[in-house]
Amino acid sequence: MAVERISTGIPGLDAMLHGGLIPGRVYLVKGAPGTGKTTLAVHFAMAGVGRGENILYVTLEEPAENLKVDMGKLGFNLNDPRFSLIDATPTAERYVLIRDFFEEFAGNIERMTESIKRQFQEKRYTRVVIDPITMLKLTATEEIDYRRAFLGFMKSMMRLKTTVLLTSELEKTDIEEYLVSGVIELKTFNAGGRLTRALRITKLRGSGFDNAIRSYEITDRGIVVHNDRMISLP
Repeated sequence: MAVERISTGIPGLDAMLHGGLIPGRVYLVKGAPGTGKTTLAVHFAMAGVGRGENILYVTLEEPAENLKVDMGKLGFNLNDPRFSLIDATPTAERYVLIRDFFEEFAGNIERMTESIKRQFQEKRYTRVVIDPITMLKLTATEEIDYRRAFLGFMKSMMRLKTTVLLTSELEKTDIEEYLVSGVIELKTFNAGGRLTRALRITKLRGSGFDNAIRSYEITDRGIVVHNDRMISLP
């Protein structure tokens, strides 16, 4: 029996995933700043909007207005009523959706988990993005507390039966990488004086996948993954 799939919004990446992501699971996109993690996350979110789904997007680093402008230049309308954007950056205005966003969503991972669960009491979201989870990890004082909280977050998201995409700027993601169902890694490097972008899938539970390193570009219409172009990392 074929496994149900949902699109990431990037055809070349869907091909590498053998049709897309398995719904109802948590996935991690990791990479250094500037590799396109947020753009990939918005592709994923807007693919859901295109299917008439409700999407919850929590931004912890890039202010909402900047995100709307930047993604609008790539053709993404983040003002769509099915796209709920929560600005949990430290500079966020406090009047959208709920009081005191930064404390609610970015204070620590337990608070964010409870805040997301409250959002689900008002509306059913099929896709949730947290961009980046790095910000929550940096607030943790003890690693063991963060691990326990992250496990609680994973269990809560699975009970909500939603597909979650996390981004991370940390090279070593540890507990997140171990617990999530899939990991997509983005890299940039200099090849002959030219910036080269490389994408690889390092994990996808419940499915086969293309484990080759493929090239990708960030264009004026977003990310294009060349699933027919294999490259070697230096």
